[in-house]
Amino acid sequence: MHQLSIIAILEPFSDTTHIQKVKSQLAMEYAVSNCNGKIWLFWNIDIDCVVLEEDEQQITCDMGHNELQTQFKISFVYAKCKDHLRRPLWDRMLLQATDSNKPWCSVGDYNVITSIEEKLGGVPYNMRKSLEFIAVIEACGLVDLGFSGQRYTWSNNRVTDAWLDKMPQTTITHLPSVGSDHCPLLMEMTTREEDHIKYFKFLNCWADQPQFLDIVKTCWERTVEGNSMWRFHQKLKRLSNTLSHWSRRELGDIFIKVKEYEERVRTAEEKLIQEHSDTNRSILHELNAEYIRFLKIEDSILKQKTQLQWFKEGDSNTKYFHSLIRGRRRKLFIHKLIGGEGEWIEGDDLIGSCLCPLPGNIYRGQQTHQ
Repeated sequence: MHQLSIIAILEPFSDTTHIQKVKSQLAMEYAVSNCNGKIWLFWNIDIDCVVLEEDEQQITCDMGHNELQTQFKISFVYAKCKDHLRRPLWDRMLLQATDSNKPWCSVGDYNVITSIEEKLGGVPYNMRKSLEFIAVIEACGLVDLGFSGQRYTWSNNRVTDAWLDKMPQTTITHLPSVGSDHCPLLMEMTTREEDHIKYFKFLNCWADQPQFLDIVKTCWERTVEGNSMWRFHQKLKRLSNTLSHWSRRELGDIFIKVKEYEERVRTAEEKLIQEHSDTNRSILHELNAEYIRFLKIEDSILKQKTQLQWFKEGDSNTKYFHSLIRGRRRKLFIHKLIGGEGEWIEGDDLIGSCLCPLPGNIYRGQQTHQ
């Protein structure tokens, strides 16, 4: 029904001698198992798969799909129940995070949770058991993809910032559990369109620049012929172009500028140590002032992108905040809608349904709420 290209089965409760039979039943071309037979992995001819490593708790593969330009890495996880037995898995995840720049997804059953809301009923959970897992997630720069469907699955999935950057429309659906106490997780991937149109975005940091008001005033006061609405539209269009060109000319790529000035300050510091003179000290002070200026601009841009009111000093360059930026970007995509009768609408049906009014304003793929 879902036309799957990859299937992973965790704890199949069957001997690996049956894996080829299951492969045929699933209409897959390839199959592999980890060393203790707890993870079975299947894929069809659409997938180019190389198993990078496997052990008792995971299989990690380098993969490509014939319809996706992006190569990606997936770790299929079935973790041990005891805390100390899971530690080798955490070590492998930390190594996987630094081993490659490819988008990485880690999906499966970790046998541990990150918040008390992930558990329903039973013995009260001691969150101290989760501290190592939470630390590994943060160290690896992993974020949760979220889901639709039933809340409790016994399983979970996390991806890196690079995954959200390359495939922001990735969705996870918790399918009904049939013949198992675990819900199947359906992951659907769509690559980013590289030729998408970039629309004008006003950066709050522009208003702090000394030339800003003069540039806006000069541009706005230039004469435009036509009726009032036409003049207003043309002035806005001209102002957006003017500000964009001015920003590229005067500020450039802020994130690159910060790195450049960081290196220039470091070089100036070394030069001052080698030759302690008023000239070198003055040069260092000037570079430091520019470095701090661009750091503040970068901080402002990250605040605006993440829309976090509790953004703290020094956190602007962490993987966590960049991951949040990617996570918010995913919310620009409408994956599914629920109809008046309670039915889910997706795919081609969703396009027609979007012609009806929605809460807020839908304009060129971006949603704003009033």
